[in-house]
Amino acid sequence: MSRLIAATVTVVVAAALAVGAALGIVALLEATPEQPNSPLITYEQAGQGD
Repeated sequence: MSRLIAATVTVVVAAALAVGAALGIVALLEATPEQPNSPLITYEQAGQGD
């Protein structure tokens, strides 16, 4: 009987860890990264380079 209880507890703990990991991954994927507000490429306007 104690092996059955140990197996049941193991399954419940493993399921809880799997659900927690899945929720953590979803939370990380939904987090929006902070985006810089500076352009990577800038072009000089005509007449300003002189």
